[in-house]
Amino acid sequence: MATKQVLEAQTNDSSFKEIWEELKWRGLIGLSTDEAELRAALNAGSITYYCGFDPTAASLHLGNLVQLLVMRRLQLAGHKPIALIGGATGLIGDPKPTAERTLNTKETVESWVKRLEGQARSFLSFEGTNGASLVNNLDWTQSMSSIDFLRDIGKHFRVGKMLSKDAVSARLNSDAGISYTEFSYQILQGMDFLELFRRNNCVLQIGGSDQWGNLTSGTDLIHKVEGKSAHILATPLITDSEGKKYGKSEGNAIWLDPELTSPYAFYQFWLNVEDSNVINLLKVFTFVSKSEIEDLEKQVAAEPHLRAAQKRLALEVTTLVHSAEAAQAAIDASQALFGQGDLAVLDAQTLRSALLELPNVTTKLGASISDLLAETGLVASKGAARRAIAEGGVYLNNLKVEDELATLDSTILGQFAVLRRGKKTLAGIFLEK
Repeated sequence: MATKQVLEAQTNDSSFKEIWEELKWRGLIGLSTDEAELRAALNAGSITYYCGFDPTAASLHLGNLVQLLVMRRLQLAGHKPIALIGGATGLIGDPKPTAERTLNTKETVESWVKRLEGQARSFLSFEGTNGASLVNNLDWTQSMSSIDFLRDIGKHFRVGKMLSKDAVSARLNSDAGISYTEFSYQILQGMDFLELFRRNNCVLQIGGSDQWGNLTSGTDLIHKVEGKSAHILATPLITDSEGKKYGKSEGNAIWLDPELTSPYAFYQFWLNVEDSNVINLLKVFTFVSKSEIEDLEKQVAAEPHLRAAQKRLALEVTTLVHSAEAAQAAIDASQALFGQGDLAVLDAQTLRSALLELPNVTTKLGASISDLLAETGLVASKGAARRAIAEGGVYLNNLKVEDELATLDSTILGQFAVLRRGKKTLAGIFLEK
């Protein structure tokens, strides 16, 4: 995860006079409560704000990273963050548009709370006058009786308005329907904002624009109970080239935990983004300055084949989430796999992670290289494999294979080998243990 030194090196872009201006340029303002009032509040002095993260998985993902970096930007501008890990709401989960969630055990959720707390700590500073706080909504939820919850909180919510929320209405119109448990989620999130408003004078909640219905439940509750106003800032959804958001519910999550998405795979994800999307992603996911991003935008237009913006994006985000060392290891692995570096100097874990991203097979010493070419799909047949070797286009660990009858021998890299056809077609070989 991001190191303290990396975070300390980051500053808000001096090109901007105020944080609202920077957030807008970076495309981080999708929806908000009254823009003029919120902008004025951010300019008037330090305010306290929060974002909630539910432990419905063992790790945060790319969508959560958007919020963590917005929190970091606001903190760098002098505001005080609260990271809320939903030990209570994580037991329920906010409604998905398509189907009911599978409820996890209390023990599982508790273990995930600890993991998410550790991840959130990596992106915020807990020192100084605007040092961050970590809270768990289970602390104020578990001791409340159902009667108190219904009398003190539930009475302020109108069913008609709750039914109009996008996720709820989508579920009501589906075959799956919606349970009372998930229907009640927005009440719990509203109570969180009220609690932090009372305890910490927290006046701003941030989140994704797909959470707008849940976000407004808090401002509505504060207005009804306290007679005061609070603010919401919702970021636009970050989507892939097909318009799908990145997240576990979509099946394409990019996890922040290196055990779930390796640093190599993480680096490759950013390296392979489309030219049409790379500048927007640089704005959202990095602290690279406006002037530098504008220069990279010119390079994308003039020399897209150099992929300068993608390389900068991959380096910056991998360094931020994992470390500078992990980012460099991913770069070294990328170069070595394609014959531009020494495979032997790569650590075993990095090489293994890289090979798992490729077509791969598990085999024994003595296996035929021709057979492996066909088994991994690098060629269509064994005959095609022999022809490729004869033409000088096959490499094992970056060494040319010259014998059509060559086999996998003991000179491979420990338990791994890299099989390559031509310049860019790769496969991984794993030795049976």
